[in-house]
Amino acid sequence: MKTPSSENPLSTILHRRPAAKAFTLMETVIAIGVLAVLLTGFIAVFTPAAQGIRRSISAQQADRLTTTLERELVTLRKDQEVVTIKTGFDKAFDWIYKANSAADAIFVYQYRGDLSQPLRDDGTPAPQDKVAGQPGKDYTIQSIARRASEPEFAADLLAIEGAIFFVKPTQLIYISNEMVLGTIGSIANKAGEIPPIPTNAADYKDAVIAFSAEFFSVPSKSVNYLTGPDFGTRFTTATRPVFSRNLAVRR
Repeated sequence: MKTPSSENPLSTILHRRPAAKAFTLMETVIAIGVLAVLLTGFIAVFTPAAQGIRRSISAQQADRLTTTLERELVTLRKDQEVVTIKTGFDKAFDWIYKANSAADAIFVYQYRGDLSQPLRDDGTPAPQDKVAGQPGKDYTIQSIARRASEPEFAADLLAIEGAIFFVKPTQLIYISNEMVLGTIGSIANKAGEIPPIPTNAADYKDAVIAFSAEFFSVPSKSVNYLTGPDFGTRFTTATRPVFSRNLAVRR
């Protein structure tokens, strides 16, 4: 008579199962080394291409910002006409002349314009605070340049699309056969040869104002920041523009 075995069948099966194969330490090190070599090759090939794409995008954005500023400087909107500002050139002079003040800083940006609402008094679309509807049908992306003192600026901030920049324009003066930077917030008649120093376009004797426009990034789109003392400090101490362009406005 056979006596039942005291050996556990399950333990016998587990005991007889061959050990699972695994990578040795040396194989793992070799695999990591091969992966590192491949990644280095990929980085060497694709990094220059990625940098070129970023430069291309930056150049396109710079062109858009510059074009927006140029157009707005000579566009006299309905609510901007005052006693000393009757033409687009008058407006450009005033903006460049007062550009040394954070309160009159020039901002360039894009915002969502609501196409379902009537245009504002200055001819621009009302801002759409929240994205609603289809782009091009219900709202448009509007490029604009405004001064901080304009009431529409605070409203636009609620519908900003993308980055916002402020501009420091400085007159370029022709001296000794070369163009040199003047003083920000000041416009001179032919290198100061014709006194007095003009304070409006009527006193400016030339037909062209050449200037260098420096574009600086803004770290916050908050209304409180852009209209408060923190931005004033940022505006005063900003010395490293994202980019700059030499421009000119004509009568």
